[in-house]
Amino acid sequence: MTSADQNLSPLRSDAEVDRAAESSRAALTHLDRAGEARMVDVSAKPTTAREAVAEACLRMLPATLQAIESGNAPKGDVLGTARIAGIMAAKQTANLIPLCHPLPLSKVQVAIDPDRQLPGYRIRATVKVAAETGVEMEALTAASVAALTLYDMAKALEKSMQIANIRLISKTGGKSGDYHAP
Repeated sequence: MTSADQNLSPLRSDAEVDRAAESSRAALTHLDRAGEARMVDVSAKPTTAREAVAEACLRMLPATLQAIESGNAPKGDVLGTARIAGIMAAKQTANLIPLCHPLPLSKVQVAIDPDRQLPGYRIRATVKVAAETGVEMEALTAASVAALTLYDMAKALEKSMQIANIRLISKTGGKSGDYHAP
């Protein structure tokens, strides 16, 4: 049994669960000593260049993909609207996700590319900043809201579309170093 399996085991005693929770709390920066939620003070951290890239997928029927690509969606410019929504969402992340710092974003790019293997679209959001904290949540928010908007713009064609695989692809900068998804 792996340690991950042990953490999910229903056979753990209450004392074991309490110890595990206490150990987790110590590592969570958004909790104070009393276990209350707090916004992390980043004022002592150096300002550094940071970038994050996130992705989301929207799966759909091949006919829906074809209709969007040919410009036959009832609501008009599906991809352009989704792209703008993703950019706007990145800029509003601190208003949407509790305890996120408002950041002076220097770049938000949302790319929406057709993928016939899904079939559907891959949405990739890239966000840059020079700040004391990272932009992973901004990139994830941009990709998520772009996917939601793409769904909204195309739902008249197909209601069974699926948003999937929202994930961080990479992040650079900051104390924790770089991350690249396997």
